[in-house]
Amino acid sequence: MSKRRTTRVVRKGSVPIGGDHPIAVQSMTNTPTADVAATVAQILELEALGCEIVRVAVPDRASAEALSAIRAEIHCPLIADIHFSHRLALAAIEAGVDGLRLNPGNLKKPEYVRQVVRAAGDAGIPIRIGVNSGSVREREQLEVVDDEAELVPLMVDTALEYCAQFEALGFSDIVLSLKASSVLATIEANRAIATRCDYPLHLGVTEAGPPGVGTIKSAVALGILLADGIGDTIRVSLTGPPQREIDVAYDILASLELRERRHPEIIACPTCGRCEYDLAALVERVQEMVRGAPPSLTIAVMGCVVNGPGEAKEADIGVAGGKGSAYLFRKGKLLRQVPHERLADELMAEIKKLTQS
Repeated sequence: MSKRRTTRVVRKGSVPIGGDHPIAVQSMTNTPTADVAATVAQILELEALGCEIVRVAVPDRASAEALSAIRAEIHCPLIADIHFSHRLALAAIEAGVDGLRLNPGNLKKPEYVRQVVRAAGDAGIPIRIGVNSGSVREREQLEVVDDEAELVPLMVDTALEYCAQFEALGFSDIVLSLKASSVLATIEANRAIATRCDYPLHLGVTEAGPPGVGTIKSAVALGILLADGIGDTIRVSLTGPPQREIDVAYDILASLELRERRHPEIIACPTCGRCEYDLAALVERVQEMVRGAPPSLTIAVMGCVVNGPGEAKEADIGVAGGKGSAYLFRKGKLLRQVPHERLADELMAEIKKLTQS
């Protein structure tokens, strides 16, 4: 692990970003923002899962008018995602949001950008400058639009140009994000920008995809950058309910020991021909049962006697499969041998004892 990059600190409501503050987990709602009840309900669900900053789309006047009511019902900072309309940005600021996400390139006139930046400065809220590979200015001039060698410098230069515009207006309450659907472009763009400014960086792979491939792409890109010491806030963008994003984000951070786990760690083998019981079904049952249990708990579910006893002994509680039965361990000590047909119930009983003790 590299030492974390030194940045200035930017506050999004009650959450400080950058410096030596914890790397914050973000998400974005997928409800119509104008539907206050649905949006608030989803945000409260995200908060309960550990989401620390939430972003909402503001595509129209009705959405902007809903922001103050939404803000009054939630606890985490509320960020307005603005494209194309400076008037919507100004309305969001007036509604009391905790920050804006802008791509200044799609506000049509420099004067519109100036109005928004000045209003944000007067309100004391930050702006995240979001540069995405799909909408980066002058992208159409590239001979091969997916060539990272050309795209990455364009993304970096564009972000720095926007920073210079904001700084010329006396505004430096900035967070930057440089995102691409390509893992390599995301990594290279953030490595490059990290050496050229001290603004906090928000990490993410845009349009990462459905949970399977999207989780992999996000884990690779974000994991590499975080291990390099780059990144101050993250979002795992997955197609589908945003609630799925939160656990993945915390798992990425916990795997690098940058945040504590949100749930107990379950160690399980991939199984092979030596496994004589339905290990996959047991793991799924354990996952459900231990939600809400102390995150420091480690549970090992192993299929056979090759690595099983060693892993099971090192866990708080574990099982190691054998021929016709399995061995049940607790805190490194063998408790008893259990027939396969009773293994699930007895493991569950021991987990319950452990979590209630």
